Amino acid sequence: MSPAVDFRAFHAMAKPSGPDCNLDCAYCFYREKETFYGQAQRHRMSDAMLENYVRQYIESSSEGELVPFTWQGGEPTLNGLDFYRRAVALQTRYAQGRPISNSFQTNGVLIDEAWAAFFKEHNFLIGLSLDGPADIHDACRPTVSGRSSHAAVERALKLLQRHGVDYNALACVGRLSSRDPLRVYEYLREAGVEFIQFIPIVERRPELDEAAQGLKLHGPGGRASGEEVTDWSVRPQDYGLFLNCIFDYWVKNDVGRTFVMNFEWALANFMGRPGTVCHHQPTCGRSVVVEHNGDVYACDHYVYPEYRLGNLAGQSFTAMLDAPAQEEFGRNKYSTLSDQCRKCKVLKGCWGGCPKHRFTTNAQGEAVNYLCPGLFDFFGHLSPYLRALADLINSGRPASDIMEAKLMFVSWK
Repeated sequence: MSPAVDFRAFHAMAKPSGPDCNLDCAYCFYREKETFYGQAQRHRMSDAMLENYVRQYIESSSEGELVPFTWQGGEPTLNGLDFYRRAVALQTRYAQGRPISNSFQTNGVLIDEAWAAFFKEHNFLIGLSLDGPADIHDACRPTVSGRSSHAAVERALKLLQRHGVDYNALACVGRLSSRDPLRVYEYLREAGVEFIQFIPIVERRPELDEAAQGLKLHGPGGRASGEEVTDWSVRPQDYGLFLNCIFDYWVKNDVGRTFVMNFEWALANFMGRPGTVCHHQPTCGRSVVVEHNGDVYACDHYVYPEYRLGNLAGQSFTAMLDAPAQEEFGRNKYSTLSDQCRKCKVLKGCWGGCPKHRFTTNAQGEAVNYLCPGLFDFFGHLSPYLRALADLINSGRPASDIMEAKLMFVSWK
């Protein structure tokens, strides 16, 4: 039986600058979306669409419910600071007592004193993309002119810290960085980062018809061998080893001081608590993307014409998200699980991962997640520690006590 799904709550991620960016990251899956909107066009959300989006998003939430605005891209700072001043003013106008939050993912290149002060004043949570030391970061994250972006990101980090802005580091894990986990982790720790999220880079090369449309990466769906991924994509087992290596250091030294979201998500799933990222939940479909022109798509990783739900200019969030096709899209994450996944001892930690990555085939001919070997190793490796962490938390003791605890092996329930 499929897990119960609440088809009322949802989350929208706005892309006010569309796919436009001032970096030319090798692994970016979003810049090519300009193919759908015109490559020579400057993509910006209009003031009218901004107001429409803010109003509809707030009105679609329950009274008293937090409305979490997320701004992403492309690079959202390209819209300029005045755009977000207008957004905050509109949120205040339409909130009608509902609490509002704002999160903002950025490469940091344009962050200056004014941006940092604004983020602090309005309690923005910033996700700063920073892959690690300069040689690792710059290998895949140059500017559009081919120059290093690392120093600019470090400058942004220091500004956020000096202004007391809430932030976390988003570190992409590709083939290069996966070989040096402790150097990446120790760099972030020494830079003063307390909250870290490690994002696996997995992209496939396009098929002939996709390449003919101007796409450089394969869309979701279809089967392929692991050899068809790009040469900067992380190898499955290397991703598991990367996380395990950092976890082994963290659990002995940094519990309660550094918060690695991948570990937090695993613990939340183990304890049956909310807060897990979408790809490690049983179902999906309630986190949609709003493009600069008001187009709404089923998911951040599914911005392709066949997954377009409609446009805010003529349709409501409720109508689009509660449509049978979108509800089925969300349920399919669970209903299409392979028998291998359903019998897996770490299913309740992994839940099959992101459906976009289910393109490899097992010996039985079933579609399974490309990252499966690494995810299996990761969740299996954490098993001896999760029960101890859960017991500490449930007994009112700090999780950091685990650094002195004698552990016993347990498995996923």
